[in-house]
Amino acid sequence: MLAASLIALASLLVGQAAAHGGVTSYVIDGQNYVGWSPYNSASGQRSIGRPYSSYDPIMTTSAASFSCNNNGQASGGQLSATVRPGSTVVAKWNQWTHAEGPVMVYMAKCPGACSSANSNSLDWFKIAETGLISGTLAKGSWGNGQIMKDLAYTVKIPAQLADGEYLIRHELLALHQANTPQFYPECAQLILSGGGGVTPPSRFKVKFPGGYSMTDPGVRVDIYSQQAPSITTYQVPGPAVWKGESS
Repeated sequence: MLAASLIALASLLVGQAAAHGGVTSYVIDGQNYVGWSPYNSASGQRSIGRPYSSYDPIMTTSAASFSCNNNGQASGGQLSATVRPGSTVVAKWNQWTHAEGPVMVYMAKCPGACSSANSNSLDWFKIAETGLISGTLAKGSWGNGQIMKDLAYTVKIPAQLADGEYLIRHELLALHQANTPQFYPECAQLILSGGGGVTPPSRFKVKFPGGYSMTDPGVRVDIYSQQAPSITTYQVPGPAVWKGESS
């Protein structure tokens, strides 16, 4: 009986991991970078990805782990990738199974070396988002659906951005359960040189946790409601995408 119970528990845990996903690698200007491997030992891992422990979702916007799915700290073997204005950053997932919900990408400048910065203390600005692309809340094409199909999401480093060390944060918000949002953020470290010298104004910045509320219209969503088949718009959580504005 005990053996059967342990096997059932193990199967449940494997099933839960298989049902979700996380960023596991990056391609930056054609160069491959290893991401964090959450189910491997942290010892010896050297990656541009910040450490995180599992594919499990974050279930509340006030969670201390909300910024980078960890305690805010870099790993012992933390690396950074060098980028330039307009660099192409492709984040890659090894699995993803939730079609409904938006994709968001943020950056945050570190006050010095990012390896010494806690991600919870930084000011985050959004550089890309893909929400409801077409259709309705009940039956639509979403950013998460693109991830499910391609297991990748591509952004460009804003050309106007000032030089410095940055974190980049990819976040998937899964909306497949009514009024029960699931957040999946992962971060990586970048060093930008040759930038345009612009710092995003404060109106584009938020802190995590704190940037969203559980009652935000893009967070508390019921895609199975009676109204959902007739709703063709969706408000992606967070600030507007920064497009290089200096004021």
